[in-house]
Amino acid sequence: MAMCPTLLDKKVLLRYMALPQPDNMVQVMYVWIDGTGENMRCKTKTVDFVPKKAEDLPVWNFDGSSTGQAEGSNSDVYLHPVALFNCPFRRGNNKIVLCETYKYNKKPTETNFRHSCRIVMEKAKDARPWFGIEQEYTLLDRDGYPFGWPKRGFPGPQGPYYCGVGADRVFGRDVLEAHYRACMYAGVNISGTNGEVMPAQWEFQIGPCEGIEMGDQLWMARFLLYRVAEDFGVVVSLDPKPMPGSWNGAGAHCNFSTEAMRKEGGIAAIEEAIADLGKEHTRHIRGYDPHGGKDNERRLTGHCETSNISDFSAGIANRGASVRIPRQVGEDKCGYLEDRRPASNCDPYRVTEMIVRTTVLHDWGN
Repeated sequence: MAMCPTLLDKKVLLRYMALPQPDNMVQVMYVWIDGTGENMRCKTKTVDFVPKKAEDLPVWNFDGSSTGQAEGSNSDVYLHPVALFNCPFRRGNNKIVLCETYKYNKKPTETNFRHSCRIVMEKAKDARPWFGIEQEYTLLDRDGYPFGWPKRGFPGPQGPYYCGVGADRVFGRDVLEAHYRACMYAGVNISGTNGEVMPAQWEFQIGPCEGIEMGDQLWMARFLLYRVAEDFGVVVSLDPKPMPGSWNGAGAHCNFSTEAMRKEGGIAAIEEAIADLGKEHTRHIRGYDPHGGKDNERRLTGHCETSNISDFSAGIANRGASVRIPRQVGEDKCGYLEDRRPASNCDPYRVTEMIVRTTVLHDWGN
């Protein structure tokens, strides 16, 4: 079915966005993770002050029966502000706030993994866990086909697209650049970007972040990406294997270290952590995508720069391993490890909590 044109004229919008905004009226966009555990929702509240931190803002609510988080007969779900950012779309004093979701009985919703992650990070704070996540994503046309690909066809084989330059190798760079600048304006700790192996696939990196901030920063970066792409009329997909066959999938490789790993001789702590991760491989695979490992079954095949989902492996500079030790880390004998198993649509709160439980706390009691 042909899609109807729905793109609006942004020049018309600019006339209204240029209207002066009263000093005592600030727009705050509340953002949260919905019942899928991977999609995001938002709505806006006007407040009569400029918030300086998330705790300044009131608890709000939404219709959870429309987001897969409550029944219609008891639909109100609470929004608790937890992380505040500048708004790159409305600018000025306007803000975006990431929120946790809580049910009517004040217990966290099923997809509020931040709640338990925060508790775990507090227990492990003396280890000073640092994270950096490499978020891969694919740009699609609104018909669901990769952006820039020939309709009912395919581009040339993979090879020239990774970190590529040129109109025949790059599809959608404007989205990447706009998102990069939006993250910087918002206060997101974005550390870099690059084109990926499959055409129309990109990556941005968030971090280093300590503890709970990793999840906060990545979820906000994802929201900004969705919102930027919306302005360009393209779709962002975090599907770990958007195109079947010999095309690369998409991951969210998680770089991790503790203070002990970063110190001289820290390679011993890194190797110990890798051994711990190997013992809990099956548990981690179940938590590294929103569908208990089913998404990663399509991606982690042992091909296209991935490990096999059934086997745990590790190695220096090995992008076909479950966990990679970067070559420089191997030479320096200290630094960090890269867990390459998390899928692109993983929940970073779950991933970072699991890594800390397994390698720092050695505690899976709850």
